[in-house]
Amino acid sequence: MSTTGWIVLGLIVVLVAWVIAIYNRLVAMRQRVNQSFADVDVQLKQRHDLVPNLVETVKGYATHERGTLEAVVQARNAAIAAHGPAQQAAAENILTGALRQLFALAEAYPDLKANTNFQQLQTELSDIENKLAAARRFFNNAVQEYNTGIQQFPAVLFAATLGFPPQTFFDVGEERAQLEKPPQVKF
Repeated sequence: MSTTGWIVLGLIVVLVAWVIAIYNRLVAMRQRVNQSFADVDVQLKQRHDLVPNLVETVKGYATHERGTLEAVVQARNAAIAAHGPAQQAAAENILTGALRQLFALAEAYPDLKANTNFQQLQTELSDIENKLAAARRFFNNAVQEYNTGIQQFPAVLFAATLGFPPQTFFDVGEERAQLEKPPQVKF
């Protein structure tokens, strides 16, 4: 084989190694996104498991507040059925609003507020919410790194053809203003 043949073969090997390195980097970033979404999912499951206990505790004290309790249960069921970051974010936002209404309702019942079980559930939910917020931040950071990675040169040349589409952030989005409003309490 001539010198030119060895040079061409060397360039081909370097090019293939370069594409493999880009592919492996993209796979690692995609796995980080998947793993961080699984972490969010674990926190959401814990939150969903806590909601029925909370509703049952409130139900014992506020039986005539059926509409609020049913809204919480429906929001929980919708959140469980949601798939994908965008759909889950929307469903979780609705559940968060319903839980805020539930806690606002609890303010009207001093016996409920003093109930040890209710206080413990409220503390657990607060802890889960903090862990969930951290998991969402980690997920969104992983998505940002991944999306940046597939848009940077030279990966942008191969990302779409190798099956690396952009990922969606787990974001509150347009409903942020609504969620930041204090709940309406009517007596």
